Formats: sequence, C-alpha cells, structure tokens
Amino acid sequence: MVGGKKKTKICDKVSHEEDRISQLPEPLISEILFHLSTKDSVRTSALSTKWRYLWQSVPGLDLDPYASSNTNTIVSFVESFFDSHRDSWIRKLRLDLGYHHDKYDLMSWIDAATTRRIQHLDVHCFHDNKIPLSIYTCTTLVHLRLRWAVLTNPEFVSLPCLKIMHFENVSYPNETTLQKLISGSPVLEELILFSTMYPKGNVLQLRSDTLKRLDINEFIDVVIYAPLLQCLRAKMYSTKNFQIISSGFPAKLDIDFVNTGGRYQKKKVIEDILIDISRVRDLVISSNTWKEFFLYSKSRPLLQFRYISHLNARFYISDLEMLPTLLESCPKLESLILEMVKNQSTRRHGEKREPNVMVSTVPWCLVSSLKFVELKRSIPRYEGEMELVRYVLTNSTVLKKLRLNVYYTKKAKCAFLTELVAIPRCSSTCVVLVL
Repeated sequence: MVGGKKKTKICDKVSHEEDRISQLPEPLISEILFHLSTKDSVRTSALSTKWRYLWQSVPGLDLDPYASSNTNTIVSFVESFFDSHRDSWIRKLRLDLGYHHDKYDLMSWIDAATTRRIQHLDVHCFHDNKIPLSIYTCTTLVHLRLRWAVLTNPEFVSLPCLKIMHFENVSYPNETTLQKLISGSPVLEELILFSTMYPKGNVLQLRSDTLKRLDINEFIDVVIYAPLLQCLRAKMYSTKNFQIISSGFPAKLDIDFVNTGGRYQKKKVIEDILIDISRVRDLVISSNTWKEFFLYSKSRPLLQFRYISHLNARFYISDLEMLPTLLESCPKLESLILEMVKNQSTRRHGEKREPNVMVSTVPWCLVSSLKFVELKRSIPRYEGEMELVRYVLTNSTVLKKLRLNVYYTKKAKCAFLTELVAIPRCSSTCVVLVL
C-alpha cells in the first residue's frame, strides 16, 4: 500500500468489466442471443441465475443435426420452443435435418412457424422432404431458403413481404410452380436457383418488376423480364442458359462458362455472351471463361468492352499472360480486382512455368482511368508477383490505391516490402496497402 491508497487487483477489474453485459436490458441481451446458434444460446444459461432463462425469450431457433445425438431430445426441444412462443412471433427458423430427417415432423414445424409470423425460414432437408402449402401464403416471410426440398403445387401464392428466395436442389411438380412463387412475391429482390431440378426441357419465364439480383446455374434455362435487374450471375456448360428481354440490362454480370460442346456450338455461345458483356459496367469473370474468349478472338480484331469500369477476374497463374489483352479490351476500366490461383494442371504434373505478363505496349486504361487495383493471391508463392506489381505501379498514371492481399512468412515479407518501396510509382498520389 502506498500513500494510504488500496491498489486495485487486476482480477477485480476484469470481473467487473466482464459483468457489464449482464447490466444490459433484457431485450438487448435477447437480441444478442438471437444472432447465436440455439446451442450456443442455451449454453449462456450457465453464466448466472439471471441468464438461466434468457435464451427462452429469443425469437428464433437455429438447429443442426449435431445439436444432440438423441433425436427424441431434439423433437422435444423444438416442440417446447413452439409451445413457449404460442402467442409471440418467431423471426427466424433454421433447421438442418441431417440423417435423421424421417424422425422429425417437418411439415407441422413449418406450419407452426408460419402461424407465428416467421420472417426468416431456412430448411435443409436430407432426402426430398415435402414443404407444406402454408408456406405459400405466409404474409410475414422475408427470406426463404430451401435445400433438397420437394415443393407441392399451390393453387394460390401470396408472399407480400418476401425479398429473398434461395433454392438449392429443389424439386418442382411442374413448370408453373416456380413461376407462381415468383409472381406471388411482389417485392422480391433476390433470387438464387442453384442445381434446381426444374422440369427437363422447360424454360422458366421469369417476370418480376422488383427483382434486382439473379443467380442461376447450368441446370435451368431462363427468359428474364426484370427491368430493375442490377446483377446477374450465371454458370453455363456448352449452352447459354439465359436471355434478357427488357429495355435495360444488368449493371453487373458474373459469368462462368465451361465449354463441353462442339466447335460451332461454342462459337455461337461465345458470340452471344460477348454481346451481353459489351453492355455491362461491372464484370466478374473466371480464368476458364476469359480463356475461351481469348482463343476465340486470336484471329479477330481485339475485343472491346467500352462500358466496363469495374472488373473482378480470377486467373490461374499459367493464364496470366492473357491479362494485358483483357486490360486492352477495357479502355475505361477504373477498378481491377485480380485473384491469382494455382493452376490445377500444375498441381497434377508439377509444372514450374511462370508466365510473362508484361508487354511492350501499355493498355490505355492504365494511362487514363485505372484508379484502384487489388491483387489477391491464394497460393503460397508466386515468383512473378513482384513483376506484376512493378508493371502496375510504373505504368498506372492515375492510380490512387494498390491493395496487396498476399501471404508471406515474416522473413519473406520483410524482403518483399524492401523491394516494394524501391519501385518507382508513375502516380504520385498512389497509396500501397499490404494486408
């Protein structure tokens, strides 16, 4: 003791600070618990007597098949949850049924949720569980995600609050079921159809005056009537699976094309996709896709994407030699995000070839418009990385920020930074961030 003052113990200080959360109002604590899984939320009951029953007031249930090894325990827990919320609303219900799906009464649980003003419903079925008709007329539902579910054919659909519809491996009784769901959702903004088991040979006629984001893959063909569509993400094999019929066009296009068809079929698909790309401002493209375009254009005039200002490209390092051509095709490019990944053939055959990405001419966008570049590297080591960084810094006249999202050991990073700061910059206002 010094000067008659008692020295505060560190453990007392820590204990006092840790207890602050218990002083929060119970509605706020309940909101915090809402964002945890139900298993973690229940665990907080062991903190103190005040916390013992707080988890029961959480307006949500988030369960996976590993929450308990006893299926009877899970069934009892879910039913008691609905009983305790008989007169209150439920904001979220997430159920991952797992291997014991046949032990659970999924249809009655979803029926119970819809009568309790459910907003977010996420159900992962294990083997073709049917979804009850009550889901089609849930007036409070905002977000619906179904995986491996079987839909029934409704006579009437009314989902006035639904903004997000996310279906993975969902089966439909006929081609009109999905159309009814979309047309019955007057405020729908985001639609994701992944590995959707749409009736074979049928084309989805997608009509929505509110849809802003659409994500489809190779298992469904879509004709799109969506005047407010902002972003389209499409994965294709051999054939183009979408057609846009509207006065406008999405500002952002995310394309992944893998060719498995014949030469004539591939040529037609590429030409159609290039027409679409020529109309967008924001493009996300994979290495495989650009490689097809690159090979297609070798005997033709340089491709020109005059509207693209934002480009996100994922390249195998063996394909980086195509990068300058891509940049030359985007004369008004302002933002470039480039992710470098290890070539799959390199993993198999042990090839060591490092491509030369530099050219004698400088693409026009580096001189006139490119302001932001981010380089991401998801491979342990790429010897040509510094050459690529030097190329960007020494040729980009108006560059404002270069972000390097790379991994190095501590020793290697010091050497990398030493070399980096020595590179002259064409733009005096450029800031370099190393993450």
